[in-house]
Amino acid sequence: MGSEAVQLEVGGHTVRLSNPDKVWFPERGFTKLDVARYFLAVQDGATRALRRRPTTLQRFPDGVDGEFFYQKRAPKNKPAWLDTARISFPSGRHADEICPESPAALLWAVNLGCLTFHPWPVRAPDTEHPDELRVDLDPQPGTDFRDAVAAARTLREILEEYGMCGWPKTSGGRGLHVFIPIEPVEPFVEVRRAAIALAREIERRMPEAVTTAWWKEERGERIFVDYNQTARDRTIAGAYSVRGKPHAPVSAPLRWDELGDADPRDFDLLTMQDRYAALGDVHADIDDHAYRLDPLLELAARDAREHGLEDLPYPPDHPKMPGEPRRVQPSRARRDRDEPDGEAAG
Repeated sequence: MGSEAVQLEVGGHTVRLSNPDKVWFPERGFTKLDVARYFLAVQDGATRALRRRPTTLQRFPDGVDGEFFYQKRAPKNKPAWLDTARISFPSGRHADEICPESPAALLWAVNLGCLTFHPWPVRAPDTEHPDELRVDLDPQPGTDFRDAVAAARTLREILEEYGMCGWPKTSGGRGLHVFIPIEPVEPFVEVRRAAIALAREIERRMPEAVTTAWWKEERGERIFVDYNQTARDRTIAGAYSVRGKPHAPVSAPLRWDELGDADPRDFDLLTMQDRYAALGDVHADIDDHAYRLDPLLELAARDAREHGLEDLPYPPDHPKMPGEPRRVQPSRARRDRDEPDGEAAG
């Protein structure tokens, strides 16, 4: 038998939390109610990161030791006060996703088993033009968070040269995210083109430490700048989201001057509450800024004109795009090229 449901009053709404004592993080003993209390403690920052953004829910109904799944479509029995926004997938299909506008929306999602909120880089009602360029610095085997920090510092230097600024946060794992607020005037394909130009510039300045190689076999022990996180239907864990790992880490917003001493394992379901009580939302001012992508798009044009650098592969489930190179793993392409006529593998 599960524990008796509790009624939580927040923001003028009553949210029912079933089985509040159900353990979701066995290693730490954290329960469903502990997760709800965490989101209440960081509610302003968490809702700031999600406001008016269509959001996919990563649900762990049986806790982190059980199965999880992603819910993109808003359930039909959602509360009337829970807003949604219509988004279009690369396939041409569409869905109405929830837009968490309030602490009550956070708790409603937690009751469904949601730990991680994955907001799109767009806002309702205009879901075709991103208002954030998100840089995902992904450590490859042989590298770690410190290497991601070094790449982020170079990224910051580049942004400053172009009159721009980014806001860093931990991924909740070994990686680092930097969000750059932009004016919502360019479509996804152009934002991705700007992200590729930015990634290539980091790579040029740190060739032994950073890569834009889409194929894992080519990355080596370097930080991968995952430019495809700016492709349509790709999302990054929202600030303050809890990640589905045994020690209950969270995606922690940071100030630039904290990166040198930061350790991702220092930010979890408990410690983030203390940090938030002391510092508040250190990314609270991100929405006060919006940069034009013109400098980065000019950089992309220069890369094409002077270096012959064109598009890079999209994710495998994305429709083929105009000007995109072949999505063939380099080692496979070499094997196919070297096969004698009539002996190609079936």
